[in-house]
Amino acid sequence: MVQITKMQTHKNRQAFSYLRIFLFLLFLFTAPLTEVSAKPGKAAKVIRTATPVEVADEALWHMNYPKADSLYSLELRNNPGNADLNWKMARLHVSLGEAVPPGNSDARMHHFHKAAEYARTCISLDSLNGKGHTWLAASLGMMADKIGTKEKLKRAKEIKRELDTALRLNPNDETALSMLGSYYREAAKIGWFKRMVGNAFLGEVPKGDFTLAEKAFRKAISHDSRIIRNYHELALICIDSGNKEEAIVLMKTALEKPILFETDKIRIEEMRALLKKLTNE
Repeated sequence: MVQITKMQTHKNRQAFSYLRIFLFLLFLFTAPLTEVSAKPGKAAKVIRTATPVEVADEALWHMNYPKADSLYSLELRNNPGNADLNWKMARLHVSLGEAVPPGNSDARMHHFHKAAEYARTCISLDSLNGKGHTWLAASLGMMADKIGTKEKLKRAKEIKRELDTALRLNPNDETALSMLGSYYREAAKIGWFKRMVGNAFLGEVPKGDFTLAEKAFRKAISHDSRIIRNYHELALICIDSGNKEEAIVLMKTALEKPILFETDKIRIEEMRALLKKLTNE
């Protein structure tokens, strides 16, 4: 009987020992899991430090042009052979030029000339950098506002060539598509004017029509739906073609978009005036 009791006691101790081992193993395997599951949450809160170029990009989109200029310029001094920095400087100077009041033509043209210089430098460093071609076309287009009709037509050839190159390198370049839409829209108006005054006065004019312009603007919107300019320009085409209802929808949509450029403020005022006129007709 005593022997049976001893055997039972031994079994109980053995079972208790197994239980302690089991509980220890359970803690051993579950504790790290709790720690690991906590780590992803902690890691998600860690914010990666932005590079100076990323900070400059963000400053540009918030129209803090002095900050963007300072950061881009510093990076470019440290790395003058960087093609991307050169086209970003071209983009900045186009934005700076547009921010200058229209009455100050000299200051505006200074920035547009600087933009063209940076864009050409980008292309010389890397001819396959599509953004260099895009912003060269943009700067040339801005400079064309203050030149005569014949000179503007000569400039149009170079602008179209640069846009074609940019879109061949990147068919989804929203900026190039937007400018292409404007090119076709302006070409359509010049074509109408040419028919009125005759070929002798203007000579060869760029080819374009409102259908091509509309297609370019719609594609630009599909790739970046934030840009106010594209809605405004497309709305104007819709008005010219008699599609008042869509023009109203486009402009109302544009008014909900963020202001990313100084010229957006002017476009917003123009669209509000147009909406008031169209909705009262």
